[in-house]
Amino acid sequence: MRAAWLGLPLMFAGSIAMADGNCGKVTIADMNWNSATLIANVDRFILEHGYGCDAELVPGDTMPTGTSMTEKGEPDIAPELWSNSIKEALDKAVAEQRLRYAGKALSDGGEEGFWIPKYLVEKHPELATIQGIIDNASLFEHPEDPDSAAFYGCPAGWNCQISSGNLFKALKLEDAGFDLLDPGSGAGLSGSIAKSYERQEPWFGYYWAPTAVLGKYEMVKVDFGSGVDPEMFKGCITQADCDAPGVTMYPPSLVHTVTTESFASRAPEAYDYLTRRSFKNADMNALLAWMEDNQADGDVAMEHFLTEFEGTWSGWVKPEVAEKVKVALKNL
Repeated sequence: MRAAWLGLPLMFAGSIAMADGNCGKVTIADMNWNSATLIANVDRFILEHGYGCDAELVPGDTMPTGTSMTEKGEPDIAPELWSNSIKEALDKAVAEQRLRYAGKALSDGGEEGFWIPKYLVEKHPELATIQGIIDNASLFEHPEDPDSAAFYGCPAGWNCQISSGNLFKALKLEDAGFDLLDPGSGAGLSGSIAKSYERQEPWFGYYWAPTAVLGKYEMVKVDFGSGVDPEMFKGCITQADCDAPGVTMYPPSLVHTVTTESFASRAPEAYDYLTRRSFKNADMNALLAWMEDNQADGDVAMEHFLTEFEGTWSGWVKPEVAEKVKVALKNL
């Protein structure tokens, strides 16, 4: 009896350890772009130090990660999954209780549009609308043709080349004197914005968020006055054979955090954190600009975010979890 009694504390201690460590091993997809790798590293640190998970980053990308999660149930977490491209497969897996949409990685969604610099709108408020742009086309000087105005489109070969080109037609910008310029590359497009900003010159073109560029340079999205027409956008604007494009603003792209059902079930408190963890585009733009300026990888950017944005992330977790994370930060 005495031996059995003495064994009880050990058994009890073991049950506590199992309860505390029920998160277990967790794999997190580390995607190959800056916002995704930042979020993945933030999740790894908080899950490890706040919830006792054995968290590990694994390489990922939208299609292979989505396919692997729906077919094999791994990795456990995709922190930033642009879900539109694989939404049918994801919805099926969620309906079959194999995956869960934890929440929105980006609360504003992915954002696309036609933009102009903020300093230009401050001088000419009417330029915040497409009609104002058309009425003042001569402001937007073409770099090679003095008789044309310049609109910087999406680089050739990118999906956004189709949508920006179709909207260029729908808005009848060629009739207003604009020439659709191919910037040649993403660097060429962002470089054209930087050059205009340095010289405080007019610029008009396509861009998207969250990006370092929109973190560095304040831009205003031009209002088409049309609202969003989802059917027109999906059925025509995004199609290469769109014969009669209509005017519509870009709808926000869905950017989800997706987890496996097994992770969500065995670690409900850790899963709850993921349902609350969401970044605003303005904050992410600023973080991406910081990463670029400091040549920071996801791990360094994670430390910067957790240190400088405590007021943001502490709202995603319970106070006792926040304290554990802060102690771990001090020990880095």
